[in-house]
Amino acid sequence: MTDGFPSDGPAGDGLRRDDPQPLYRQIKQRLRQQIESGALGTDAKLASERELEKQYGVSRITVRQAVRELVQEGWLHSHPGRGFFVARREETYELHLLRSFTMIAEAHGRTPSSRLIEGYVCRAPAEVARPLFLPPGADVVMLKRLRCLDGQPVVLTQDWFAARLVPGILDLDWSTGNRSLYAEVRDRYRLRPDRGRTTMSARLANAEEAELLELTPPAAVLTIEQIAYDPQGRPVNMTFSSHHPLRYPLSLDQRG
Repeated sequence: MTDGFPSDGPAGDGLRRDDPQPLYRQIKQRLRQQIESGALGTDAKLASERELEKQYGVSRITVRQAVRELVQEGWLHSHPGRGFFVARREETYELHLLRSFTMIAEAHGRTPSSRLIEGYVCRAPAEVARPLFLPPGADVVMLKRLRCLDGQPVVLTQDWFAARLVPGILDLDWSTGNRSLYAEVRDRYRLRPDRGRTTMSARLANAEEAELLELTPPAAVLTIEQIAYDPQGRPVNMTFSSHHPLRYPLSLDQRG
C-alpha cells in the first residue's frame, strides 16, 4: 500500500500513479488550476484534509504536502482552527526607488517587519565598487535582511553603502522589528536619495532564496537592482533584492 491505495490501482479524481509527477504535486496542480480558473475564489475555504484525502484517494501526508506548498507559494493562507483559504492575489505593490518597503507596506494596510540575515564591512566587490564610484578595495557596508508582510517573508534584500557615508550603521539593532533603513539614511546620516536607476530581471531562486522566501524549487524570483543618487549625482547606496513572485507582485506606473 502506498498513499492509501494499492500501488497498481488508479488514483482518485484523475490522479495517475504512472505519472512521473509525485501524487502530492498532481494534487497541488489541480488545486492551483481551480484557484486560477476562479472555481475557488478569493477567500474561499479549501476542503478539509479529510475531504481531500477521500476525494483523491491518498494519505493525509500527501494532502498536507500539497497544501503546504500552496501556502508557501502564496496561493493559500491558514487560519488556525478554521482551515485554509484562497489568498488574495490581485493586490500589487509599487516599485518606487524613493519609497521604502515600510512606507509601501503601511500604505497598503500591511504590517511590515524584517529579520537581519547578516551585516558586515568588507572590501567592495567590483560589481559594487563601480556603480558606487568607489576605488578598488574601498570599504563598504553590506546589510542583508529578510522583509516580511504580516509575518510572511516576501523580499530578500542586500543594501550596500560606502562605509565612510554610514559610520556606526552596523551598531544599530537590525535584528528584529522593522527599523527603516531609508529613515536612518535620511535622518541619521543626512543622505538624500533624489533619483536613481532600476534594473529588473527574473531567474530561478538559489538555495538561500528558496529557503528564506519559502519557495519550492525550482521556483522563479523577480530580481531588482537599484542605485540611488543624491541631488548632486553622487551614489548613496546600491540594493539587490529578490522578490517572492506571488506574495509581493510589483507594478510600475508609466506616464506618457
